[in-house]
Amino acid sequence: MAVPKKKTSKTKRNQRKAVWKRKAAFQAQKALSLGKSILTRRSSFVYPPFEEEEEED
Repeated sequence: MAVPKKKTSKTKRNQRKAVWKRKAAFQAQKALSLGKSILTRRSSFVYPPFEEEEEED
């Protein structure tokens, strides 16, 4: 027969949330930094130059 699990304490729950939020904030900061570096063309990776497609009549 199934037995209910013990309740997780508020402290443990809040600690898990804090870790999750800290990871998310770090990834957001990293993405913003990368976006800024691409806009200023100071990125550390090589990407092809932007070329617009020309329509033929």
